[in-house]
Amino acid sequence: MDDLFSIGELAKYQNLSKQTLIYYDRIDLFRPAYVDPDNGYRYYSSAQIDRLDTILIMKKIGFSLKEIREYMKDYTIDTSLTVLRKQLTVIDRQIRELSMIRSRLLHRCVQMENARNYMEAEATVVTEAVREQYLLVRNVEEPYRMREISIATKRCFAEAFQKHLPVYFQSGVTVPLQRIREGRYTEASAAFLPIEKTEDVQNLHRMPAGTCVCTYHIGDYLSIGRSYNRLLEYCDSHGLKILSDSYEFCINDYLTTDDENEYITKILFYVPPGRESARTPSGQKT
Repeated sequence: MDDLFSIGELAKYQNLSKQTLIYYDRIDLFRPAYVDPDNGYRYYSSAQIDRLDTILIMKKIGFSLKEIREYMKDYTIDTSLTVLRKQLTVIDRQIRELSMIRSRLLHRCVQMENARNYMEAEATVVTEAVREQYLLVRNVEEPYRMREISIATKRCFAEAFQKHLPVYFQSGVTVPLQRIREGRYTEASAAFLPIEKTEDVQNLHRMPAGTCVCTYHIGDYLSIGRSYNRLLEYCDSHGLKILSDSYEFCINDYLTTDDENEYITKILFYVPPGRESARTPSGQKT
């Protein structure tokens, strides 16, 4: 046994757990050179260390254990070059995806960092110029309750993740103006995710550049009626004609707080141009 390593020794040298080596044995990826028939102890030869190094390096590069097992059945410089070149393509795609995720996460962090300003602005209504943006939308089914809104939102996220779409980590809904005037504030007609312009989906809605009247609602969603009333009163007192259904953007929600009292929802309507006032407290895009 002097020229063999016990499973504990090999695990220590490679900074692995013994359970990992046992698992590699079970899936026929890395089997011991010798198993003591009396006690079942596993032993490995020095010649096997290079093979284990190869497995660990391939795993670090991003190959699955199944892919590594197939690769190591019979590999040469030519087959290795083909496999590694292919993996470079996979890594490049992952880098692009991570870069996109990072930018979305940064966008969310900026919104959260400005949360106090949003909270202080709850009683404020402003008009502002908004830039063109796009929304990935799903219709909300009758009877337009919170359950149906949640399902539509989840379908948006499922589609976005499945198709690797460039969405932001934010959701929202549109509520028809007529329902709002009737006091049906939470009966949304569609759920959406803000998204970069893309040709990969059919259900893309364009929000044009224009002038909007905006306010922030602080608190649980069922109490959003008070903020809508504030918006409607502002438009009436300033002679502003509302030109659209409402758009609600979740600034702070279940993703970033467990306390509904900290929920922040930005509400906006399109109105005729030329009445822009102070910018929103954050100075950030919706």
